[in-house]
Amino acid sequence: MQMLYNSDHYVVVAFDMDAEGDEHPATPQGGYEIVDKLARRGIFLNGAAAEGFKRGVSELVERGPTEEELDDFISGYTLLAQQPLTLH
Repeated sequence: MQMLYNSDHYVVVAFDMDAEGDEHPATPQGGYEIVDKLARRGIFLNGAAAEGFKRGVSELVERGPTEEELDDFISGYTLLAQQPLTLH
């Protein structure tokens, strides 16, 4: 688990859960968790959705985005978020 991004509005965490010792797993199980702090909900992206997110972020990073540009990009994914956040 690695925190990739943390702004006033969002947190993005990467999970890499490939099978240990398997350099090319048939089904990678990693992904990205995105938390919308203001809406208090989150989403986990894996598979094709995670790859699309990764490509989009990489393209943004190449241009040297502002925090607002990154937040705008992430907000497109949080529209799908249905998991409410709760404190334990």
